[in-house]
Amino acid sequence: MIDFTTIDYLKKGNHKQIEAHQILTKHKILDDLVAFDPILAGTIPLLIDIENSDLDVICYWKNKTEFVEKLNTAFGSKDNYTLREAIIDRTESIIANFKIDPFEIEIFGQNIPTKEQNAYRHMVIEYQILQSKDENFRLEIIKLKQNGYKTEPAFAFLLGLKGDPYAELLTYNI
Repeated sequence: MIDFTTIDYLKKGNHKQIEAHQILTKHKILDDLVAFDPILAGTIPLLIDIENSDLDVICYWKNKTEFVEKLNTAFGSKDNYTLREAIIDRTESIIANFKIDPFEIEIFGQNIPTKEQNAYRHMVIEYQILQSKDENFRLEIIKLKQNGYKTEPAFAFLLGLKGDPYAELLTYNI
């Protein structure tokens, strides 16, 4: 099992993973967020990214105002910076987006420990599924994503899961 709580594994990955590690390290993205237990989630860690996949960093904030201030201070001057609040999974969420060539970066924060957030839980389950399947399965996920599927619906489709793909994946038994 990969330790997704650190980005060290990216150094031995494919070209995009190595590039992601360099960008995150050079620009101190995770260092700036260390107080919020950041974890890189999403498709790049799982090698199921497509050309326009972004770097998704999830965070755990206890004080929303402090988190927003940190985002604005650390990343407010980055290209295409935006910050918004949303209710996701019935939970108050803060989402910052910006660009550091060649990556779009999304910082996603909730008042939930990062390892308990759905993005992390989905990623770990998807990793386990990918480990249990052959290379063809991974390539089919990528193909579905290239055709417009989001990640969880792509997994649900290939696994034959019915209902809400986000909820179904959380209960999937490998």
